[in-house]
This record gives sequence, C-alpha cells and structure tokens, in this order.
Amino acid sequence: MAIKSAVRKAELEIVDMDKHYYETHRLTVALHPSETDERMMVRILAFALNAHERLEFGKGISEAGEPDLWLKDLTGTIELWIELGHPDARLLSKAAGRSARVVVYAYSARPGRWLDPIRKELEGLRNLRILSVDAASAAALSLMAGKDMRLQCTIQDGDVWVRDDEGREVEVKISELL
Repeated sequence: MAIKSAVRKAELEIVDMDKHYYETHRLTVALHPSETDERMMVRILAFALNAHERLEFGKGISEAGEPDLWLKDLTGTIELWIELGHPDARLLSKAAGRSARVVVYAYSARPGRWLDPIRKELEGLRNLRILSVDAASAAALSLMAGKDMRLQCTIQDGDVWVRDDEGREVEVKISELL
C-alpha cells in the first residue's frame, strides 16, 4: 500500500511593500511522503515571493512535467513556472518553452555544484531566473513547519522576513545565481 501525502494547513499573511501586495492566503499544502519540512517551507516561501490570486501549487514532486507552483492566466496559458531544488537542464528548457517565466529556488548549501555543469545549457533561456535560498535560512524555516501554521512574510527593499505565531523569526537570504 502506497503511503499517502500528509495535509498541512497554513494561514499566510503577505506584506510585500516592494510590490504593494497585502493579502492573507489560506493554503492547503500536500506534503509528499518523500518531501522534507524544509522543502515544503521553501514552497510556501516561493508562494509568498510570487503571490497572486491565481498562483497555485502544482503536483511537482509527485508528477513529472508539472511544477511545484504555477500561475496561469484566465485562458490556461502558463505565465509562471516555479521549480524547487536542482531540476535538470532538460526540464528547465521544457518549462521555458511552455511558460512566459520560469523561476528556480535552489536551497542547498552549495547550489553551484548543481548549476555549474549545466550553466551553459541554461544561459540561452532568457525567461529563466535561478535564485538561491541560503541553506541556513531554509533550515530555520523548517523549524516553523507544523500541521496548522500561521505565518507572516514581510518583503521590503528586497529583504525577506518570515515570522510564525510562536514568535520565531527568520531573515531569509536569497541571492541570484542566473
């Protein structure tokens, strides 16, 4: 018998002063059996950083060919494709052909080990952006994971802060790799 995904709930208040976006989202997040709390929290972070009323979680880790998050317009055209971790160049090329924009959030200690061997293949993809979430930030976010979460993400002048209802706070450091 296959192990089922666990369901997590998050009330995510987003205060994005850079984009003038102020909303609270009630999210239901399926935690795949092979997914860590750290990866799930980076997915929630990616949601906050790209928040939109039509942004939704994809099947990602559960199904090849579908992103971790995506934003579609009202006709179903993919405007934004978001991947986490270290996707291969082939997947990113395919995503870049299907979507107006592709963003990758790498969150390992050494993302260069993944990116350097495929960098040349990716440099021609003008709609691709690769960001690195500092490994210590991702690890700190994982400590906020739970069945029911209340989170606040504040974004101002490119700085990102995440707080939970237990008083924990993480400054999330993000750098651009490509």
